[in-house]
Amino acid sequence: MGETTGFMKYDRELPKRRPIPVRVLDWNEVYEDFPQEKVRTQAARCMDCGIPFCHTGCPLGNLIPEWNDLVYRDQWHAGIERLHATNNFPEFTGRLCPAPCEAACVLGINELPVAIKQVEVELIDRAWDEGWVVPVVPSEKTGKRVAVVGSGPSGLAAAQQLTRAGHAVVVYERADRIGGLLRYGIPEFKMEKRHIERRVAQMEAEGTEFRTNASVGDNVPVDELRAYDAVVLAGGATAWRDLPVPGREFEGIYQAMEFLPWANRVQEGDMAEPPLTASGKRVVIIGGGDTGADCLGTSIRQGAASVHQFEILPRPPDARTDGMPWPTYPMIYRVSSAHEEGCERVYAVNTECFLGDDDGRVRALRAHEVEQKVVDGRMVFEKIEGSDFELPCELVLLAMGFVGPQKQGLLEQLGVELTDRGNVARDENFRVRKLENVFVAGDMGRGQSLIVWAIAEGRSCAAGVDRFLMGETALPAPLTPDAIPMR
Repeated sequence: MGETTGFMKYDRELPKRRPIPVRVLDWNEVYEDFPQEKVRTQAARCMDCGIPFCHTGCPLGNLIPEWNDLVYRDQWHAGIERLHATNNFPEFTGRLCPAPCEAACVLGINELPVAIKQVEVELIDRAWDEGWVVPVVPSEKTGKRVAVVGSGPSGLAAAQQLTRAGHAVVVYERADRIGGLLRYGIPEFKMEKRHIERRVAQMEAEGTEFRTNASVGDNVPVDELRAYDAVVLAGGATAWRDLPVPGREFEGIYQAMEFLPWANRVQEGDMAEPPLTASGKRVVIIGGGDTGADCLGTSIRQGAASVHQFEILPRPPDARTDGMPWPTYPMIYRVSSAHEEGCERVYAVNTECFLGDDDGRVRALRAHEVEQKVVDGRMVFEKIEGSDFELPCELVLLAMGFVGPQKQGLLEQLGVELTDRGNVARDENFRVRKLENVFVAGDMGRGQSLIVWAIAEGRSCAAGVDRFLMGETALPAPLTPDAIPMR
C-alpha cells in the first residue's frame, strides 16, 4: 500500500452535509464538495491487511485496496479503470449502496473503517469531469439479439455487458424514462438524475437500444420476445407489502411508490406541483428502512407539518453486539440525512387500525407498543398491554418493503416457475427453469435486495447469457452459484 501507516496517522473523514435550513429548500444532493487531497488522505488509510475482507463484503468483488492505493498515489485514471473492471455504475453504488464493504474492513475491527464508499464516488465523479468515461464499442458483432426487460441497475448492467460482448441489445422499460427505481424511487436529494442520463447516453453510443413506455405483457405482446435469441428478465421486486388493517381503505393512505414518483416527476419538469403531496399535513411513515427515509426527506421538502416514522422492530444498538460479529453487516442505529431534517422515530410499535372522518379521509391511526420474542423458532411481536395510543395524521405512507415481482402480465404469460417465496425460479446460470433462452437477474429472481447485488447479478447473468449464445464467455461473473439464493 502507498502509506503503510496511514491508518494510524489519519482519522476517518467524510464530506459535510449542507446546512439543514439550506438543503431542505431544494432537491439537490445533500453533500458539500470534498477536496481531492482529503480523498487521497482517506485512501491512505487503507491498510496492508494481507487479506482484504472488504472483498467479502462486496458482491461485485470490487478491487478496493488497488484503487484506494492508486488514488493515494494520485493515479486517478488508472484507479477508475480498476474500478470499472468490476462495477459498471460506481456513481450509483457510491451514492446508494449501504457499503457492506466498509462493515467488512479490517480496520473496522477496532477503529472507524476506511471511507471506501466516498473514495469510490469521488473517483467516478472525477472520471466524468476529466472525460475518462467513454463508450466501449465492441470490435465485432455476433449477430445475436437479446431483449432485456427492465432498466433498473440489474437490467442496465446486463445490457451494457451484453452490448460490449457484441450482441444487439434492446432494453424494454414500461415507464416513460430509463432507470427503473433509480429514476422514480430514489429522490433527487439522494442521487440527481443527471447521473442516469449520462450513463444512458454512454450505453446508446455503445449500441444499446432503449424503448420506453414499453410494458411487455401489456402494450407490448410477450410474443415479441420470441424473436430474440435470449431474454433477460430484470423487472425488479415491485409488488409492495401492504398493511391490511381496519381503515386501510381511507383516502390519504398510500404506498411509498405511489408517493415518491410524483416528487421526481416534478424535478423532471413534468409538472409544477405533485398531485400527492405532504404539504401542510401531519405525516406518518410506516416502515423504518431506506424507503421510509426517502419518504421522510421528500415530505420535509414538500412542507409537511410533522413527520413520525414507525418501525415494528426495537431500536437498534449503537454499536456491534455479539450477535453482529465482524465482518458481517451490523444492524445498528443509523441516522440518514433525512432523519437529521426533522422526524420523530418511533420503535417497537404496531398499527392496529386507521380512523377516518365523515368524508372518508384518514384523520388518525391507533397503535400500540410491542415486545419482540422468539416462539418455536419464529420471531413474533406481542402487544404490551396498556400501551395503546392514537396519533393524528392526514397522510400515511406505507414503506414496508416488497414481497417479490409483479406476477400479472409478463410472468404469467411467459409461464415462469416461481419459488416458494414468489420469486422467479432459476438455475445456477441465471436461466429461468423450464424456459430455454430466458434468464433472470436482480430482485426479480433474488428478492428485494441492495443495488450492489442487483449490479452483480446483472453482470453474472450477462455472462450466463453470453455463454448460452456463444458456447463460452469472457465476461466476468462476480457471483458464484452458491451465492445465489435458490429459494
